[in-house]
Amino acid sequence: MLEEQAGFGWEDRYLLGHAAMDATHREFVELVDALLQAPDATLGQALAAFADHATAHFGEEDGWMKDSVFPAADCHIDEHAKVLESVREVQQALAGGNTEIVRELAHALMDWFPGHADYMDSALAAWMVKRSHGGSPLVFRRGSRQPGA
Repeated sequence: MLEEQAGFGWEDRYLLGHAAMDATHREFVELVDALLQAPDATLGQALAAFADHATAHFGEEDGWMKDSVFPAADCHIDEHAKVLESVREVQQALAGGNTEIVRELAHALMDWFPGHADYMDSALAAWMVKRSHGGSPLVFRRGSRQPGA
């Protein structure tokens, strides 16, 4: 059995400088946290809400990649598809009564998301901002200091 987790909260380090993507990522974090915090009786609802979000979230990003001819689209889209496949498998397991697998999925998503956002999504955000505005995303993070300050 997994140890109790304090939760999964939004941090400014997840900001990428693309407003729509940042808003969707904030919702992603909230819904993963809901999977961690939901009592077993409402776990199915929390998982369904996450599955709906992930389908829309990844579909939107996949569309952006296709529309903008993003060079690393195939790898990124494949990663989204694998997460959605895992979510469907967990939904089936939960229907069979396995609640622990939902918590395991939530922990796996907590581990996966920061790296995915840092590498894959940040590259997509930079690509889209450069194509639309001719520059790099601008991100303001609370508590950040200039190097050497």
